[in-house]
Amino acid sequence: MSLSTNPSTLDQPKLRAWLGEQAESLGFDDLRITDTHLGIASERLQEWLAEGRHGHMEYMQRHADLRSDPQLLVPGTVRVICVSMNYLPPESDFDAEWQRLEDPSQAVVSMYARGRDYHKVLRNRLQDFAKAIEEKIGAFGYRVFTDSAPLMEVELARKAGLGWRGKHTLLLNRESGSTFFLGEILVDVPLPLDEEQDEHCGTCQSCIHICPTQAITAPYQLDARRCISYLTIENPEAIPVEFRSAMGNRIYGCDDCQLICPWNKFAKRSQLPDFAQRHGLGQASLLHLWSWTEAEFEQRHEGSAIRRIGYSRWRRNLAVAMGNALASPKVTATDKDLIQKALSESLSSADALVAEHIEWALKAYN
Repeated sequence: MSLSTNPSTLDQPKLRAWLGEQAESLGFDDLRITDTHLGIASERLQEWLAEGRHGHMEYMQRHADLRSDPQLLVPGTVRVICVSMNYLPPESDFDAEWQRLEDPSQAVVSMYARGRDYHKVLRNRLQDFAKAIEEKIGAFGYRVFTDSAPLMEVELARKAGLGWRGKHTLLLNRESGSTFFLGEILVDVPLPLDEEQDEHCGTCQSCIHICPTQAITAPYQLDARRCISYLTIENPEAIPVEFRSAMGNRIYGCDDCQLICPWNKFAKRSQLPDFAQRHGLGQASLLHLWSWTEAEFEQRHEGSAIRRIGYSRWRRNLAVAMGNALASPKVTATDKDLIQKALSESLSSADALVAEHIEWALKAYN
């Protein structure tokens, strides 16, 4: 990294105010600045990894040293500009989300994934932001990230003052609850630091009690191996049988701990068209999504975070949900016949991973 502008010549208060205004103009909802010192968070990460709670996410273990120190990731870094961007579209309705979870014939996709891939949306805007800063102060060293590098972004955001850690380990703040994405710009400019926020969860443990698989093992403690978001997205193998019934009709991610959180009553809606749901993912039935061919999956999820898991995992997740529908007294006999027929007809052409889950699902009907 190299900085052509002498930091001492910068009007820090004016620059800080301009950064906030520029971030807002680019669609970000908040901006805070922190240094690179992660303190005890690095030790807790090492303990979490040593316990194997990261499951198959080997990349977390592989780059643990970089996660512990942003200066190792990008030498010369002295500050981290942290930004947030709300993702709930205007039509979001938490009561409706609970109702869908109670209808086993419906497919539930996590709210954040129903629109465009947030990685691309935030990365492009962060890059524009960095270029605007360069025009303002001159050439400086930087790199932009959004959930795309070995970086403890939630801890950095907490330290910067974007919010506090909820007991579900997600970041919370008063204005947006937990329904926002995070992005970072690592810079070599000694910008003024912001203060951390106080915690405001009190004695509430709703997120712990609501978790279908008890993945939140204690306040601020998450075992990813039990988490439905991990099981349906990051896990490349068979979904452990002991968690399949608890998955219900959740086919990509899980929002339960966010839906129950009192702070999300205040969650602001996003006006960005990027996060509006696509292809009816907020209303689709299991049978409708099961009917998609691989080509349709690829085409309809183009530009979506969902595409990353691939068609096989998508079908694996759907098969589990369809098995749960077959076992549910809430589903009519007619709908069960249709689900059973769809699964049976797909069995012979399914790969080994999907076939095992189809066979498990069909047992619920026999």
